[in-house]
Amino acid sequence: MNYRAFRMKLKPGCIVEYKKRHDAIWAELENQFKAQGIYKYVILIDEETHTLFAYQETEPTTAIYPQDMGLMQKWWDYMADLMEVHPNNKPIVVPLKEMYCMKQIF
Repeated sequence: MNYRAFRMKLKPGCIVEYKKRHDAIWAELENQFKAQGIYKYVILIDEETHTLFAYQETEPTTAIYPQDMGLMQKWWDYMADLMEVHPNNKPIVVPLKEMYCMKQIF
């Protein structure tokens, strides 16, 4: 298993709507993540700065983006009004570097 982490940024006043939309995430999108080899996907927020921290557990060969970008692009378009994005509505993503990892003890 591999993992990756990154940060994104919400626009001010968008926390509640961001949570609402993710509570109703499209089943097809979650299925695409699973088929792509993403086992776990967690998004956390620093409410003071509106910074999102994302963490994914993946297969070693999992690509960052799916081969079929159509559904992913629709999600980005749907979320673009809430986030800092590129002109194509892809969220601005900054990879995070590992600084510490506790190894399994058992």
